Amino acid sequence: MSLPTFVKLVEVGARDGLQNESQFVPTAQKIEFINRLSATGLSVIEVTSFVSPKWVPQMRDNTAVLTGITHQQGISYPVLTPNLQGFDMAVAAGATDVAIFAAASESFSQKNINCSIQESLARFNPLCQRAQQENIRVRGYVSCVLGCPYEGTISPQAVAEVATRLYDMGCYEISLGDTIGTGTPTKACQMLEAVATQIPLSQLAAHFHDTYGQALANLYAALTMGISVIDSSVAGLGGCPYAKGASGNVATEDVLYMLNGLGIETGVNLTALCQAGQFISHYLQRPSRAKVATALCITDYPNQNA
Repeated sequence: MSLPTFVKLVEVGARDGLQNESQFVPTAQKIEFINRLSATGLSVIEVTSFVSPKWVPQMRDNTAVLTGITHQQGISYPVLTPNLQGFDMAVAAGATDVAIFAAASESFSQKNINCSIQESLARFNPLCQRAQQENIRVRGYVSCVLGCPYEGTISPQAVAEVATRLYDMGCYEISLGDTIGTGTPTKACQMLEAVATQIPLSQLAAHFHDTYGQALANLYAALTMGISVIDSSVAGLGGCPYAKGASGNVATEDVLYMLNGLGIETGVNLTALCQAGQFISHYLQRPSRAKVATALCITDYPNQNA
């Protein structure tokens, strides 16, 4: 068994983690949160979505957030752009890295974005072409890769087909999402085996939710397969509104602790990461879902404005 020597952590807490919060998080708070994440050693921090505020009101301050954060050299700050209009808005705000998303489940695609899988992919073609013209990097997401709240089990081949379409459009990386957190290590390996026949493992990322407490086990299995990019959310922020008992993304702190224990380099400081997670948890007035942060009792809130 061979494990990667370095893993890139993609922090999604500021976007995926906050997007379903019912109470609007003030722009200044989001900016402070992202700036704290920038000081942890993370190299990729997803910051916002350029979507209609009608559908995702939490992200209505997208331009203010992207332009207000302190952009650190060597850190990428991708934003979600579901269509060409969102892409143009993001680029106008200074985005140089965007993300698009599709689903491996037909039912989930219809429920989540009101169109079929094929229709969603067709929308991304002009976006990806524009991105190539403007030298903008595009990352692709595939949701429901290990299960769907409406269809149940999703075949690995269905995941591979959607992932390949995004890859062929020019996405530099494909993030495979266990959106409802029902996956197990065996299912994760079977899915990855199918996708890896079409896309190099070096261009795949694991985005696993922890609804059933399986995320770390699934990530370890993915690491043994050769995956070296992991999406995670500080403090375990987020969750899918369609998932029963959805407890959110896997906590970045817990992932980092596991990677440290495996001797895998990330460049991320665990204490600083815990402090960033506790900062936003303190504002949201609920405990961090990161077990590591709880165990370490990180309660330092320097410059806390909440």
